[in-house]
Amino acid sequence: MSDPPRPEARRALAACRRAGIVVGVLTGDHPLTALAVARDLGLAEHAGQVCSGAELDAAAARGVQDFDALCARSRVFARVEPEQKLRIVQSLQRGGHFVAVTGDGVNDAPALRAAQVGVAMGWRGTDVAREASDIVLTDDNFASIVAGVEEGRIAYANVRKVIFLLVSTGAAEIVLFGLALAAGLPLPLLAVQLLWLNLVTNGVQDVALAFEPAEGSELDQPPRPPQEGIFNRLMLERVLLSALLIGGGAFWLYQRLLGLGDSVEEARNVTLLLLVLFENVQAFNSRSETLSACTQHPLHNPFLLLGVLAAQGLHIGAMYTPGLQRLLGLAPVSAAHWGELLVAASTLLLLSEAHKAWMRRFPRSGGRRGGAGPRTRARRRARSRDPGELRR
Repeated sequence: MSDPPRPEARRALAACRRAGIVVGVLTGDHPLTALAVARDLGLAEHAGQVCSGAELDAAAARGVQDFDALCARSRVFARVEPEQKLRIVQSLQRGGHFVAVTGDGVNDAPALRAAQVGVAMGWRGTDVAREASDIVLTDDNFASIVAGVEEGRIAYANVRKVIFLLVSTGAAEIVLFGLALAAGLPLPLLAVQLLWLNLVTNGVQDVALAFEPAEGSELDQPPRPPQEGIFNRLMLERVLLSALLIGGGAFWLYQRLLGLGDSVEEARNVTLLLLVLFENVQAFNSRSETLSACTQHPLHNPFLLLGVLAAQGLHIGAMYTPGLQRLLGLAPVSAAHWGELLVAASTLLLLSEAHKAWMRRFPRSGGRRGGAGPRTRARRRARSRDPGELRR
């Protein structure tokens, strides 16, 4: 008699190893049955790697430390009772792990309830298991959990991209106004110009970033610590660099134009155009925290491309439309000014590319989401092949 794992389960386990997710088996079946399934999945090679319920009881009798040590070095548990499943989950949580449990029976309910994420089977699962869980799988397929992890990481990354675009451009405007006030210059933008800037640069682009497709390396990243906030070190670095360049560059142009004898209205017009160019470039910089904007095909997110083109076209159109000219204080600029402004806006792309290249070359904890280098990934794969090591 044979009840082999599904073919997609092996691929899903391989994806879990790449993603830094440790998979274990807790079953009430005989140790030999558990070993056969675990060997087929690459979770265990010999009987010594299967922990039985009797061994758990013996370790618990010696103390919590022995019990936790046994749970930490084991990945396959057989002949375990419902109470022991619960104690294993609690032991892993004491060890700092974020635990998810799958189950379908009444005996799985305590562990499902205690885990950070309980996942019940929708077809074969009992009502008790489903009520005790946070998620119900409608297809009873472990691979669906891995697919959900990948989609969750994509969604979280897109949220970070939108926040980065909004915060970095908003901070740049604060830098611009702060420098102008410190220098005793007139306000670099009128209120209506500032509203127009936010409308044409953030009206569509931030929504389009939410539909950014997967970068392809989501399951090659280690799990994000649950306590880590949106504004980790990488986010703060990128926001600070972008804000200083955009705000500082716009202020330098504004005070330079005033120094050359341009009127305040003319200086504001050119400064506003530079900010529009800067912030449209920033929309493409926001597509990835580590991948070069030059390697990402613009048609992979046509909403963003169309949004940037429409925003830029809308501003250019306003510069030549009499009613909007008067309302927004706009006017056409010379070809020479266009060339200077395009070169100035390109510096933001160069700065972003340099920072991304640095993060790829020297990954660190603050830029953990930026991905690991080849040696780090090799060490991670080597550790994942060790059945006795349990990692976060």
